[in-house]
Amino acid sequence: MRRADRLFQIVQIIRGRRLSTAQFLAERLEVSERTVYRDIAELMTQGVPIEGEAGVGYRMRSGFDLPPLMFTHEEAQALVASVRIAQPRLDATLAAQAENALSKILAVLPAAARAAAETLAVYAPPIEFDPATRLRLEPLRLAAEGRRKVRLSYLDLKDVASERTVRPLGCFYWGAVWTLAAWCEVREEFRNFRIDRIRELDVLGSFRDEPGKTLPDFFRQAEVSAAAHRSAHPKPN
Repeated sequence: MRRADRLFQIVQIIRGRRLSTAQFLAERLEVSERTVYRDIAELMTQGVPIEGEAGVGYRMRSGFDLPPLMFTHEEAQALVASVRIAQPRLDATLAAQAENALSKILAVLPAAARAAAETLAVYAPPIEFDPATRLRLEPLRLAAEGRRKVRLSYLDLKDVASERTVRPLGCFYWGAVWTLAAWCEVREEFRNFRIDRIRELDVLGSFRDEPGKTLPDFFRQAEVSAAAHRSAHPKPN
């Protein structure tokens, strides 16, 4: 990759994230962290309003923007593939917004890039979601984004009913079912709830993130559990 292209990619990555570490940038661009530090310094010298420092991370100062982007044929195809695969699996509102966004992108592409994108030979057939899952996915997603507690009437896989008040953290799709990752205030620990097993839900008041109860904490715990499982069940040589 030419340095000019790499500098452009760094700007795109940083402007699309809240915080990007040098390690993350180096891994994405397949260069050393030292190269990233030099590139960041060059961009700042050129007047790009990047804030942050080595060892902490970088972000773009609010208000900075670039001219409209032009996509390569492959990038346009990747966008079409992403929407086609994701759309049947999303809640109705998000699926419609994905279609709107893709239409806007295709409308401004050069003719050749648009033709390559629209004729992409990758398709995702419709899938039959339990209607209750599709109905509940959106309010759970919005509750997680808005930091709102949710009261659940839940039926586990053993058909044991329970009432839970949870702090929703994110909705996860596993290829067959959607689950809600949450901090359960009844169990005082992280829990995963199959959305198709939720019988009723009520969105409650807001909550603030607390140490040990956030989505990054959930991911860290999952990594520790996975590592412990691998250690206890090593693959045969």
